[in-house]
Amino acid sequence: MTAHRNLIRRTALAVTAGAAALVLAACSSGGHDMGAMDSDSGPSATASAKAGDHNDQDVSFATEMIQHHRQAVEMAELAADRASSQDVKDLATKIKGAQDPEIETMSGWLTSWGEEVPEDMSGMEGHDMSSGMPGMMSGEDMAKLEKASGAEFDKMFLEMMVEHHTGAVEMAKTEKADGSYGPATELADDVITAQTAEIEDMNKMLGKS
Repeated sequence: MTAHRNLIRRTALAVTAGAAALVLAACSSGGHDMGAMDSDSGPSATASAKAGDHNDQDVSFATEMIQHHRQAVEMAELAADRASSQDVKDLATKIKGAQDPEIETMSGWLTSWGEEVPEDMSGMEGHDMSSGMPGMMSGEDMAKLEKASGAEFDKMFLEMMVEHHTGAVEMAKTEKADGSYGPATELADDVITAQTAEIEDMNKMLGKS
């Protein structure tokens, strides 16, 4: 009987030890997984936070460039039934096609930052969007362009858009110098590249280069 009881005791101890080992192994494995998860999520979370960093210049750039782009799009839309030159019509289509999506992108930034997206005042009679932004046309300028047609419109459109683009390039250079939000400074770089090229094309159309 004694031998039998000793056998049962040894068997019970072995089972208990085995169970304890399994528990320890599971805990060890779980701890490792949690550590790995923390290690993986930590840097990515930090990187995500850094990617979202922005400053007052980024907010100003997005707010003002949205309004600047809206006026360019408004000018471009006039070309469809007023321009006589197909080159001018094609350029206007290109400008609208590039700047409409950029307006949406910048509006999304402002919303994500908790900032107000400027109200769309383009096309509203009597509203002057020119204040404070380089290259913006006055309400009087826009009224003259709207009334023009044919070759007169082409010349007026090109001259105004050269001035408008020059202002946009100036704004974009300020963003590149002082902004901190990566996507905004990248968009500013795109604006500089695209609109500088369009300025050269428009000057050629005007016979200035």
